[in-house]
Formats: sequence, structure tokens, C-alpha cells
Amino acid sequence: QVQMVESGGGSVQSGGSLRLSCLASGFSISSYCMGWFRQAPGKEREGVAAIDSDGSTSYGDSVKGRFTISQDNAKNTLYLQMNSLKPEDTAMYYCATGYGLGPGLCTAVDAWGQGTLVTVSS
Repeated sequence: QVQMVESGGGSVQSGGSLRLSCLASGFSISSYCMGWFRQAPGKEREGVAAIDSDGSTSYGDSVKGRFTISQDNAKNTLYLQMNSLKPEDTAMYYCATGYGLGPGLCTAVDAWGQGTLVTVSS
């Protein structure tokens, strides 16, 4: 059974940092594209960052230079290090697995985590 559980969200002031984690089970993250998406209230879900099975990474324009995606295959865990956070980064963050690397996201997503909330205050 494929399952992904996010953690690490919380409230932080503008300029602060958070590290999100996504613990996967039921599959090996090293074999797939893994990515982070986010959805702010009243907005569409958008791709934030993704890492493909060959280690290639892709970031959304709004987070380039501030966020870093990584994974620990031994722990089957995906991470998102978020620095220099801004109020506009406030959103529910979801990890996902898919089959290809697009601009800041995995394409053909076929599984989602339940999300973790990030709130950035000014």
C-alpha cells in the first residue's frame, strides 16, 4: 500500500526556515519522481520542487534559490528545506510521486500525501 506522510510544517516569521519531511512506504522513492506541491487558500495547487530518479531537480520560479529538495533513499524520505520564507509561501504543502520531471513538479502524479500546513507571518 502506497503511503506518504508529511511532517515539519508550522508557523514561522518572515525570513525564517522550515524543513519538511515526507516519509514514504509501500514503494521505493529512488525509483520515481518525487515532488512537493503547495496550495494556498483560494488558489490552485502549484508545483514547488521535484527530484527525479536520476537525481535531477527542478524548482518553481518563486522558490528558486530559497528552497532545496533532497531525499534519503535509505530512510525512504523526501525533504524540502525552505529558507528565507515569505508570507506568500503560506500554504498546505503536499508530497507526491509521479513519473516524469517537469518545471518544479513531477508529471503524471499518481499518489499524494495528506499535507502539512506552513504559515509565514510578516
